[in-house]
Amino acid sequence: MENALNRGFHTAALLRFALPTVLMNLFVGLYYIVDGVCVARFASTDALSAMNITYPTFFAALAISIMLATGGSAVVAKKMGEGREEEARADFSFLALTTCLVGVAFSVACLVWIRPLLYFLGASDLLYPMSRTYLSIQLCFTPAIFLQMFFQTFFVTAGKPKIGLLLSLCAGCTNIVLDLLLVGWFRLGVAGASLATCAGYSIPAVAGVLYFFRSRGTLFFVRPKCVPGLLRRSCSNGASEMVANLSTSITTAFFNLLMMRMVGEDGVAAITLLVYTQYLFQAFFTGFSIGVAPVFSYNYGSGNRQRLARLFGISIRSVLAGSAGVFLIMELFAPWMVTAFAPPPSPVYDIAVGGIRIYSVAYLFYGTNVFTSALFTALSNGRLSAVVSLLRTLVFLLLGVCALSALLGVVGIWMAGPFAEAATVVWSVLFLKRREPEYGYLHP
Repeated sequence: MENALNRGFHTAALLRFALPTVLMNLFVGLYYIVDGVCVARFASTDALSAMNITYPTFFAALAISIMLATGGSAVVAKKMGEGREEEARADFSFLALTTCLVGVAFSVACLVWIRPLLYFLGASDLLYPMSRTYLSIQLCFTPAIFLQMFFQTFFVTAGKPKIGLLLSLCAGCTNIVLDLLLVGWFRLGVAGASLATCAGYSIPAVAGVLYFFRSRGTLFFVRPKCVPGLLRRSCSNGASEMVANLSTSITTAFFNLLMMRMVGEDGVAAITLLVYTQYLFQAFFTGFSIGVAPVFSYNYGSGNRQRLARLFGISIRSVLAGSAGVFLIMELFAPWMVTAFAPPPSPVYDIAVGGIRIYSVAYLFYGTNVFTSALFTALSNGRLSAVVSLLRTLVFLLLGVCALSALLGVVGIWMAGPFAEAATVVWSVLFLKRREPEYGYLHP
């Protein structure tokens, strides 16, 4: 069977190929955005803050699952490009089983240590009961969260991104309906929001298992085989994605602690609204980069440098156009976006609108950094990919927030993101130029 990755792409074709993954990422983000809107409207902004306290744990789970998914996808897609399809299927099956088991282990560990974990993440006595309720339910469904992210990536690798999109649509609609029922109608607060989100995750997880058991296309489940070095290579390739999300976990907790100290619960709620805008607008860059990564991996495996160069040019132009568009949207529509969660006049509204407008500058550089990291992952250079992610999501971000908050207070916290992305883009461009002769993505 001809693989959908093995063809030439022009701009429109590549965007269409990546669109399902963009929309999948958007709908994953909408899980949490809808939760936030319903909780803020039908419960309180304190409940919104309580949910944000738990997000570092979610980002940590996401870090591990994306590492296994994207790193494993690079290995599997490369083998498919080399014509080693039986090996690719065995690797895929082993990685799926590993992902599920790791999800179970993560869930058990966090449930055992949930009280000290939440207080460590910045929960106050006011927020702790709501944070515990929300997180406990999430942790019971952690294996489904792991598998949802895994299958989202491998539907693209299998050349079936539209199936992943359909499942994400079903999951998103389920989450929205249950949020309105459980949070809006039954007034279950954070418990209802958590149950709605977990139900949404479970749909693509279960459907993915059933599909790959029954499919006989390019990729399907076979007897898992533990090949020496497979897990190490997958983790190494996906290290950047793990670093990015794990760093987000660390920095979100750090931001929450600073905002709690400087502003209180209203400050944490304002940071939460920034996180929700990130879910919305980062979906394009993350989804596009993940969506095109298997195409890069396949053509790298097959040695087609001409296609690599064409793909790179299309991708860079698309990312730069998207960066300018997102910046303008955030600058112009920040008040409207915040109003969905915290109508004016309110302290949360005032803090969030000004902060989001400052942070929007980060998106002028964000897309280039994310694409660069994903590109090196696709080319099996996980180490360099991890360096890019580490610089933007931890090193420069923590440096910026510490220095700028000390100088400018709360304004400095919002400026840390633009500082980190601008500093990282310099290194991204440098890495792209230095490694180009090895891969040929500029000159075939």
